[in-house]
Amino acid sequence: MTPFDLVLTKRGVRFMGQYFPCTIGKGGILTDKREGDGATPRGHHKITGLLYRADRLPAPAPWAQPIGKDDLWSDASGDAHYNQLVRAPYALSHERLRRADPLYDMILLTDWNWPVAQSGKGSAIFLHSWRRRCYPTEGCIAFRRDHMAFMARHAAPGTSVIVL
Repeated sequence: MTPFDLVLTKRGVRFMGQYFPCTIGKGGILTDKREGDGATPRGHHKITGLLYRADRLPAPAPWAQPIGKDDLWSDASGDAHYNQLVRAPYALSHERLRRADPLYDMILLTDWNWPVAQSGKGSAIFLHSWRRRCYPTEGCIAFRRDHMAFMARHAAPGTSVIVL
């Protein structure tokens, strides 16, 4: 592990010599993650992308991509587009990335079950802003908005996300 890895510990996520409080999935941390279990998957993951709401904030990093009004994330296990960015109209199960609340104003994407998704292993594990401290996610790792902005500015594609 290096100081530039995002390491989930009992104290929070350690990154660049600092600890950032976070929330994880309501299902805890599991080695055998499944779709719908609400768990954060244990393991060594990588950052693969950064999405942001250009109508709400400036690009947090040069490699960030804006979230479009029709951008969705497929969580339709078994579909060819499972665990992929898709665009509306998309009739199968999905998450809207352009939300009314600020949770997805910045999203660090990970390589959990991506790019070739295995049906039922669980869709996207994002790093995003939390609803509030101690409020669990559906499996993602969530942070205070200013902490999320710091990580988005300093992480890069390939940055490790290590869930112990």
